[in-house]
Amino acid sequence: MITVTNLSLRFSDKKLFDDVNVKFTPGNCYGVIGANGAGKTTFIRILSGEIEPTTGSVVITPGERLATLKQNQFAYDDFPALETVIMGFSRLYEIMKQKEVLYAKDPFTEEDGHLAADLEHEFAELGGWDAETDAEKLLMGLGVDKSLHHSLMRDLASGDKVKVLLAQSLFGNPHILLLDEPTNHLDYKAIRWLEDFLIDYPNTVIVVSHDRHFLNKVCTHMLDIDYGKARLVVGNYDFWYESSQLMLRLMNDRNKKKEDRIAELQAFIARFGSNASKARQATSRKKMLDKIVLDEIRPSSRRYPFIGFTPEREAGKDILYVENLCKTINGEKVLDNITFRMNKGDKIAILARNDLARTTLFQILAGEMEADSGTFRWGTTTSQAYLPKDNTAFFENVHLNLVDWIRQYSSDQNESYCRGFLGKMLFSGDEALKEACVLSGGERMRCMFSRLMLSSANVLILDEPTNHLDLESITAVNNGLVAFKGSLLFASHDYTFIETIANRIIELTPGGVVDSYLPIDEYLEDDTVQARVEAMYTQAAERVSA
Repeated sequence: MITVTNLSLRFSDKKLFDDVNVKFTPGNCYGVIGANGAGKTTFIRILSGEIEPTTGSVVITPGERLATLKQNQFAYDDFPALETVIMGFSRLYEIMKQKEVLYAKDPFTEEDGHLAADLEHEFAELGGWDAETDAEKLLMGLGVDKSLHHSLMRDLASGDKVKVLLAQSLFGNPHILLLDEPTNHLDYKAIRWLEDFLIDYPNTVIVVSHDRHFLNKVCTHMLDIDYGKARLVVGNYDFWYESSQLMLRLMNDRNKKKEDRIAELQAFIARFGSNASKARQATSRKKMLDKIVLDEIRPSSRRYPFIGFTPEREAGKDILYVENLCKTINGEKVLDNITFRMNKGDKIAILARNDLARTTLFQILAGEMEADSGTFRWGTTTSQAYLPKDNTAFFENVHLNLVDWIRQYSSDQNESYCRGFLGKMLFSGDEALKEACVLSGGERMRCMFSRLMLSSANVLILDEPTNHLDLESITAVNNGLVAFKGSLLFASHDYTFIETIANRIIELTPGGVVDSYLPIDEYLEDDTVQARVEAMYTQAAERVSA
């Protein structure tokens, strides 16, 4: 158990937390949510002991072990993956190293024997004899192939490094588990495995995530950080969101009635206040007016941008035809025999185990890269707009302020129009005069969505559109794309995004595509579909080995 009492944190003149009191108990999973800058990650770092609070305390039940998800992928470059996982249980790893040194001694003294006996006893109590097996199970569950378990971390792909670090935090079933964005860069199978692991986890889990589906699946409570306070709500993310919106509506409705009553009383006083025959009634109503106090509704600090896509023209029936596209990059064949037809109204989620394959396909279709072979053809009535995964070129060393930046993509060059558009995207006042080169990742993405909206395209190609966005912006983008009347090709690691937007799934494999109109949950659970996907990977591997 972990108990937070009267916690506050100040940075110079900024108060991040104030008088936070909360208790985290075993068997529960707590999702920490809040607007950008609310201090979610900072709160996790306070719980882990990395940051000292200004006042208050964080108390962990004596004897309990706390583990955190490490973010530095390069910290363990010199260690094998399996050993890196075991290092998550520091005391067990320390005993393993002590034993290695001790048994290598020559001569081995009687005193060494007594120490070895003590170490072996503690080693067994901590589950040391099953350590390698348990670490392997975690890695295999997360999708790290057994052939990589003894490879050095520096030799692993970035995605596999993330999985190893996640396995490290889970290793040894810590009493308290702190996870900051654990689903980042994970594939769907790894995320589903992690969800199942945490659902059955008997200890305390505290997690920060922008993945709404993940929060809904694993969380028993939500800790909402807003205005420096932390409010604990029983239930998952959807329950918190719906209940908070309902509460706000109810409070607004109640206040609306009071406001109507006040207006009625004020009108009566203004009309009859000078009339001697009505003077007594006016005085009575003035006293009533003084007693009416509006309930204080403190609006959330969360702000939702406006995301809405309006095509300039409606596309015809022919949207896109792709035939036998192939592409090799740095000796790796990332696209092979990619063939599909896109129909009017299709909103297609592109899946691939290799993210480079998805990005390469999008770059080819957007005209930013040429295929080695194969063809594609856009319908004559279509207009396309592309959101790249890497938007650096649009902002790096670009010293235009945001008004001038957005003006590049607007048919209406009027400053008031550009400012109005930026205001909808949460750039108001002086924020609209920021230089493009100093924007954060989330601010850049909001600018890129502004560019997309101004294009008025009837086909959108979006590569990881939720990257760097907070939950509020993700919700706005999600709703905007659900309402979009055009056609859509997109790639995302956000399960809810795919679940609510896509009406079709296309998975890129080394042997072509698997094309399905199943919803994402059924697609991932359909044995026939998944067997077909695995067969295509197997056949491709056999061709390479031959």
